[in-house]
Amino acid sequence: MDPIRLLYTSNTAGGRAGARRQTLTFLILVADLDYRKTVDVVWCGRDGVWQRLPASYLAKTPEGGEVWHAVAEFGAEAGSALPGGIRFALHYRWPDGEAWDNNLGRDYQTRAGSGHHLADDLVLQTLTLPTALDLETVEWPVVVATDATLDIDHVSVHWSGDGWRRTRQAPCKAAGRRRKPVAGPATGLKPARLWHTRLRIGEAFRIEYCIAAHTRSRSYWDNRAGQNYRLSRPPLRVLVLNLHCYQEDDQDRKFSQIARAIDDWRADLVCLQEVAEHWNNGYGDWPSNAANIINARLSRPFHLHCDWSHLGFDRYREGVAILSRYPLERQESRYVSDSSDVYSIHSRKVVAANVTLPRFGRIDVFSAHLSWWEDGFESQFRRLAAWADARRDSEVCGTLLCGDFNVAAGSIGYRLIVEGNQYRDQYLAASAPNLYQQIYRVNDPHWHNYLAEDYRIDYIFMNKSGALKAVAARAVFTEQDYGRVSDHCGYLFEFEPR
Repeated sequence: MDPIRLLYTSNTAGGRAGARRQTLTFLILVADLDYRKTVDVVWCGRDGVWQRLPASYLAKTPEGGEVWHAVAEFGAEAGSALPGGIRFALHYRWPDGEAWDNNLGRDYQTRAGSGHHLADDLVLQTLTLPTALDLETVEWPVVVATDATLDIDHVSVHWSGDGWRRTRQAPCKAAGRRRKPVAGPATGLKPARLWHTRLRIGEAFRIEYCIAAHTRSRSYWDNRAGQNYRLSRPPLRVLVLNLHCYQEDDQDRKFSQIARAIDDWRADLVCLQEVAEHWNNGYGDWPSNAANIINARLSRPFHLHCDWSHLGFDRYREGVAILSRYPLERQESRYVSDSSDVYSIHSRKVVAANVTLPRFGRIDVFSAHLSWWEDGFESQFRRLAAWADARRDSEVCGTLLCGDFNVAAGSIGYRLIVEGNQYRDQYLAASAPNLYQQIYRVNDPHWHNYLAEDYRIDYIFMNKSGALKAVAARAVFTEQDYGRVSDHCGYLFEFEPR
């Protein structure tokens, strides 16, 4: 791969008399040689004054390159000048070097209003490179530039919204006419013709597509080096974190750090344990509530459901909480322990709520902090699971049991959950799919031995019939990821519809 090369450019003009406009557009491919890079279009117009137009990052390529683009728009009142025809070159700089694409020393040239152009060696180029689908999008525009000197009579987009179980085809409409090659100096460019279509993606969560351009004798394909163009809506992001009940040094700063991370990660749901507030003779003190403080420091506060279980560390009301970007419905809290004595640390209350998520549906979320095995875990988990099962109706597409379960992966308490065959460890589903298969599908009798070095006690367990799929999971609030904020690390999960 060359360090830098031109893919596409346009020089278009328009507007009414007395209010003329001109737009210059550049699409550039660069090798990813360093994250500290700048890409510029160095150009001059009819006035002969050279200037720089900074480009910005657009997308990655399968070969490890990056596509950048730059756009400059000009307006002119009557009597003033627009850039007109331009000469230009591309300049790529990184700390250890620089590179140019200047058409072998001759510069590229485009005339004013000459329209669209491809690099000499390209037949077609996608101009709407995929970034991401937002939650509201139901149509996706595709614009393709083809070599206007070829007898290309139709262009189509082949796409799927269900992993190619069904393939759809969207014909493109041509803009402009075929054109003859430009005579004159070696511009390094050839005229291009644009084709447009819109993919009616509806409710699809993820789409893939490739592009075909056809002449009477030949077809040209752009399938992104065999990987297709892919777009996805944002996943559901869920954070699980035990807050350590106000026992941290520099506690206030750590609350701010947690809030910043939630914003940066664009988390949708946050399940917190050891959520503390001052005891205040048992009446509590909402302004000091840890979940309330974190929520208030988000860039946009979430919906919050919080309840307390017992006296913690002789001075706090200690409980659990759910924070949600989306409204919380059917909020409940109940003890799952034998004891409901607020002066006993073995009294364990769980909070639950329904959340309706765009493109996902309704899910049931629980934030739990259960006891160790020897202190009542078995009966607590059985009550929790029975409660969750009773709440689930036909409209619930998944139940997430989140929190600190106080049983290590592979331990007797963990085996109770696995052997119950109702709820499954979503961290393994996302980060260790082969091990997940060994545990839940192969029924390997030695599976618990594979977890001997796995010391997790914080989990998300999802019902096995849940319509969500865990696609990513990682430990957070470690020394390498936002720093320690508790005696537990947190876990950040990403889910997509199954």
